Amino acid sequence: MAGYMEQTVIMTDQRKSNYYYEEAMKTLRTNVQYTGRSVRTVMFTSCMPNEGKSDITMQLAREFGNLGKKVLLVDADIRKSALAGRYKIQRAVLGLSDYLSGQVRMETVIYQTNFTNLDIIFAGPVAPNPSELLEDALFGELMRRAREKYDYVFVDTPPIGSIIDAAIIARQCDGVVFVIQSESISYHLAQKAKEQLEKTGCRILGAVLNKVDVKKDKYYGHYYYKYYGDDDGGKGRKR
Repeated sequence: MAGYMEQTVIMTDQRKSNYYYEEAMKTLRTNVQYTGRSVRTVMFTSCMPNEGKSDITMQLAREFGNLGKKVLLVDADIRKSALAGRYKIQRAVLGLSDYLSGQVRMETVIYQTNFTNLDIIFAGPVAPNPSELLEDALFGELMRRAREKYDYVFVDTPPIGSIIDAAIIARQCDGVVFVIQSESISYHLAQKAKEQLEKTGCRILGAVLNKVDVKKDKYYGHYYYKYYGDDDGGKGRKR
């Protein structure tokens, strides 16, 4: 991967500072750390779009970077990614779809960011055949090489409740974090998505309850998540 560090992007986070959210991210970071040394490639998914999955993935990656860990964030939503636009990237960038389609080498799609210890692979142009690209051996090679280079690799995936991409990606990851929007996703839909993940064989590390209305529930407003961990038969452990 020699030479890739010369590629840099400036990312602008327009999210307003929120003490409780930031403390929740630190707690989530600690929980991920305590899943074990073997868990280093982690994917993040949700039931449906707009549950806040991508923001949590980015913020958690930054938390690990601030802790001194070398982190690679892979935007694997090659159907409908908005990451480059959300963080106001001012230059043209290559991405995952460019690499998976065989147009460029892996080194050319890895960018150093202005966030501490955080590198990123953008999604790249929308591809007509995302599932086929993700099933290609090139994606497995990317994950293998990234695991050798970085302390943690976080993969932001499309929602598993609507398309198959996340299930394909899960086969290449050590664990998955399931993001659920508060008061938006039904129990039935969440259980169905969980069953889909279980079929992949990827370890479900836990679930994050996101977008909690702090005015309605002061307790969860302090934590922004409800359950974490799946060592007790899938019931979760209240925090």
